[in-house]
Amino acid sequence: MESEAIANLASLLDSDFSDAVTCILNSKGRVIITGIGKSAIIATKIVATLNSTGTPAVFMHAADAIHGDLGLILENDVVICISKSGNTPEIKVLVPLIRRAKNKMIAITGNRDSFLGKNTDYLLNTYVEKEACPNNLAPTTSTTAQLVMGDALAVCLLELRGFTSNDFAKYHPGGALGKKLYLRVSDMSDVNQKPQVNPNTNIKEVIIEISEKMLGVTAVVENNKIVGIITDGDLRRMLTKSNDFSQLSAKDIMGASPKTIEANAMAVDAKEMMESHGITQLLVEKQGEYAGIVHIHDLIKEGII
Repeated sequence: MESEAIANLASLLDSDFSDAVTCILNSKGRVIITGIGKSAIIATKIVATLNSTGTPAVFMHAADAIHGDLGLILENDVVICISKSGNTPEIKVLVPLIRRAKNKMIAITGNRDSFLGKNTDYLLNTYVEKEACPNNLAPTTSTTAQLVMGDALAVCLLELRGFTSNDFAKYHPGGALGKKLYLRVSDMSDVNQKPQVNPNTNIKEVIIEISEKMLGVTAVVENNKIVGIITDGDLRRMLTKSNDFSQLSAKDIMGASPKTIEANAMAVDAKEMMESHGITQLLVEKQGEYAGIVHIHDLIKEGII
């Protein structure tokens, strides 16, 4: 029942929706969103979505509004009132006060003929035939419709503002989501050790370098330029092919075409490279010179994987 109600929402959209979006977009103030009961809970989620996508928003409980919180509403703010029936006592008291202050008002309601529906600048119709509750009482389908309408507003505003993933990262610096948007390869490689040998380094010293730096790999470097890579796997293959490796040097067993990534690249780019090539580490370059190692364990630790 809820999915059918959501599918039907598109047919209820009219010019009031686009006009409401334009009103918010052109507003020099914030969006104040209010409601009562379950609609108030939906309002807090819409506030959070708007704030995280570049539209400043504040929640104001409809009951608290008529007991002092009306002071939240400033001159240029746009007010969104959410109510399934549009006829609750709090809404009937609140709406005239908002109208008197001459703030633009957007109604999200399932009842066009309600007090709210008839006393708003823009009406976003979230009519549902029936609640999913067997008794048709508990707000279920109606609150889902309200939530979707709020998401639609937020996404339209996001697109019109040209809100990018870089902007999104500014508002989501914490957690794995934020790290995917701002964490760079250098943030991880700079804290790792930096194993390196030259092409003529003997195998014993290569083994020591890999063991001491504990990354399972070393870069082969000449004049600060990467010329190869030696991994634990290269050492194991060497042991199966030769009984005497005392005369071998790094250049004899190194891979000459290592996968590299720029220090300034995003951590998610490193993840994609490792996955596409089936490897667990990348050599890092900065302006064409060897800068370190980024390991799959770094990505796991940071929550990128």
